[in-house]
Amino acid sequence: MADNLRMESATTSRGLLDRTLRRFRRAWRGAGLGSAELRDVVAPDVSAADSNHLRQQFQACLEARSGEIEARTRAAALGATYLSLNETGKRRFVDILADDFAIDETAIAAAIDAYKNATGTNSTADADPDPEAGAQGMEVRHRALQQLRDALIAPRVRLLTRFNELSLGVKFLVDMRADILRMKDRSLQLVELERDLKTLLLSWFDIGFLDLTRITWNSPAAVLEKLIEYEAVHAIRSWDDLKDRLEDDRRCYAFFHPCMPDEPLIFVEVALVDGLTGNIHELLDPSRTPRAVDAADTAIFYSISNCQSGLAGVSFGNFLIKRVASDLARDLPGVKTFSTLSPIPGFRRWLSDHLDQPDPNLELSEAHRSSLSDHGSSPEEVIAAVLASPGMLVEAEHAKLAETLAPIIRSLCARYLLTAKRGQRARDRVAHFHLSNGARVERLNWLGDRSAPGLDGSLGMMVNYRYVLSDVDKN
Repeated sequence: MADNLRMESATTSRGLLDRTLRRFRRAWRGAGLGSAELRDVVAPDVSAADSNHLRQQFQACLEARSGEIEARTRAAALGATYLSLNETGKRRFVDILADDFAIDETAIAAAIDAYKNATGTNSTADADPDPEAGAQGMEVRHRALQQLRDALIAPRVRLLTRFNELSLGVKFLVDMRADILRMKDRSLQLVELERDLKTLLLSWFDIGFLDLTRITWNSPAAVLEKLIEYEAVHAIRSWDDLKDRLEDDRRCYAFFHPCMPDEPLIFVEVALVDGLTGNIHELLDPSRTPRAVDAADTAIFYSISNCQSGLAGVSFGNFLIKRVASDLARDLPGVKTFSTLSPIPGFRRWLSDHLDQPDPNLELSEAHRSSLSDHGSSPEEVIAAVLASPGMLVEAEHAKLAETLAPIIRSLCARYLLTAKRGQRARDRVAHFHLSNGARVERLNWLGDRSAPGLDGSLGMMVNYRYVLSDVDKN
């Protein structure tokens, strides 16, 4: 069954990729014949001759002088070429863009000298500083400052900006950045190119440009299919499972960008329940009976998934949770409590690293040590055995051990969440996200997630982070 699901997921991923490529090509087909012509010239792995041809195409795109149509045609041609390349070819494509169209340091130095001359601060300049303080002097300084500004913008940035004018061009740049982030041996120039892309995307994906949309069973099928593909916390097992998650007492909200109307950027799944929930299987139980939303007093955010790997580092999640909580508080006055039911993905690794120390000290109380005495020679050995085989926690023959371990693991998990740091950040990435957004640790839940991923990541522990709306900004 698991193998079938993996095959189905892989097939879905491949299908989505193929459809995405077709969408790009359809969108750009009308931009000009250059795209088809260029694809015929450049081999998938980009040969040396192809590299020279690409440099010429990049330069021609930058120098397009016949107006917007020519610029868009050339940008579409480059984009179509990139989509036709294999991994080797894509690496060579972005290397050319990064290396040959970086900032011109000679031009920057000349612009600095010109600015110093214009402002009278270059004591070593051949020409005397212009002492004129009137309109003419101001104009000279203005031109020099503009020259310096222009010199500080890499040609590749101007080239990448061309894609903003294309249908699906922003999505293309998001996907290109995702490709660059996956290139493990990135050169310094490639790192700088990725930063240039991130800077552009940060400005284009400002929260003020985003639309918050509730996704329902009546939403476009393409969007629903992407929810299944992008769900990163609790896999959606089938269309019936998805439909259950979109019932009236189960909500899903996503941010969309106007330039990517069919592509969710991030989405959150919410359960409307009575009181805090500490078990994810209760929320996802396919046999449950949907409840009347008017009877709910608690909104549980049980899954939040980023959809675009090319937008890594462009944060939406904190705004999404707060916006959804505010909207639910407005629309459902009976809902007073807003909480997550979150995984603790780093807990098992932290505990394992702790036990691997030469002289591990778990700081267990005498009562806890005594309670484990019947299960092994030392508490450390008992816990090490569980770490090596966490599935035993949900096996019937180990029920007594699991009962004994419950308060001990809960105590260790609290210590991990509240004291384990990476610099100034909480070591656990999910904890850092919610705590830095103003939430608080409300409750720890033993065996809240009995699935294999839940046991592997956190020995089944889950946590409720609570958002008290009046305290979020203060926190």
